[in-house]
Amino acid sequence: MPSTAPQPPLSKHDYERLADFRYRLRSFLRFSEELTQAHGITHLQYLLLLQIKGFPGREWATIAELAERLQAHHHGVVALVSRCEKAGLLERRAGRADKRCVEVHLKEKGQQLLEQIALLHKDQRMELQQMLQALFSA
Repeated sequence: MPSTAPQPPLSKHDYERLADFRYRLRSFLRFSEELTQAHGITHLQYLLLLQIKGFPGREWATIAELAERLQAHHHGVVALVSRCEKAGLLERRAGRADKRCVEVHLKEKGQQLLEQIALLHKDQRMELQQMLQALFSA
């Protein structure tokens, strides 16, 4: 939630840094979108696979956790999971602790596709990381 305290006006330099940040972030996202399309999946499908593999502490995630990580509605994530499941990229399993809960796991095909695309992001990610470090250290 934004602060209600009065803020000093932004300087021209502040606007330039913000514009550069947004430009570089958008460039990275566009690169990623084009890369995923070239591999036959949507950008959201790639992000779903990435969030499953990258979930802290384990190799799976629940629908609710994925909805949070993707900043999406629960029902939208259910539909996305269904499309990826139909494509053979992942599978649903009954929860270990609570059978009502659904665990989403990558299948071999999803794992391989994710690895291919993630490796191709490495250089772009490193450039973006360097830019962010420079931006926030200034």
